[in-house]
Amino acid sequence: MASIIADRSTSSVVDVLAIAAHRDDVEQTCGGTLLVQQSLGWRTGILDLTRGEAGTRGSAEDRASEADAAARILRVSHREALDLPDGNIQNTLENRLKIAAVLRRLRPRVVILPYWQGRHPDHYTSATLGYEACFAAGLSKLNLPARCGAPHRPYKILYASLYSDVRPTLVVDITEHIETRLQSLLAYRSQYSDQNSGSGLFVPEADIRERMFSTARHCGLLAGVRYAEPFVQREVSLTQDLMQIPVQTI
Repeated sequence: MASIIADRSTSSVVDVLAIAAHRDDVEQTCGGTLLVQQSLGWRTGILDLTRGEAGTRGSAEDRASEADAAARILRVSHREALDLPDGNIQNTLENRLKIAAVLRRLRPRVVILPYWQGRHPDHYTSATLGYEACFAAGLSKLNLPARCGAPHRPYKILYASLYSDVRPTLVVDITEHIETRLQSLLAYRSQYSDQNSGSGLFVPEADIRERMFSTARHCGLLAGVRYAEPFVQREVSLTQDLMQIPVQTI
């Protein structure tokens, strides 16, 4: 039977890759999970699809330096950004090939994508785009340069569902890393410091901690832990040992 840890010793650059539309999306939805995986010995990475040139606050250059700072806080092994247009991500063959090239180069075992429904078109488009790129990356005759590497598909795709009105199918206990997760988000000073620009859209800085901790607390309560991040997987989970299924029923 295939295993999510079957090829720990392969040439993968990262084991877990989070793909998101914008710099700071990962920090908002699954930064704690990346910290957990890193603490377990897995190599983590982030692929931002855009550079933030259309954002209400800050510039692409601001977002780049802030993303680097956040990556250090999250202790990821690799972070890079593509050049898809901010605010206009499209599921095109060209964009699928760009992501597929990264997947072949990094060879992640697990990919985390945004949930496939949401307010921002970039987010839900990235979910479908990311999935189709994962599929395309495994095609032996895909039109990609040889330097990108051999065909590769991740074993597992998860969807980060923190801001979606959907019941998660699994959560990750991030209790030990909740403060570090907050610090990675606050690294984006151009986005989360109080300022007049976008004041009606952005959470006041004084409220960020409370909102982040309360949502993580809600997700934790679903599984009997203090703080957690939620995910959806499309597959049915498999188990052999009924005595080892986590989360108490009664």
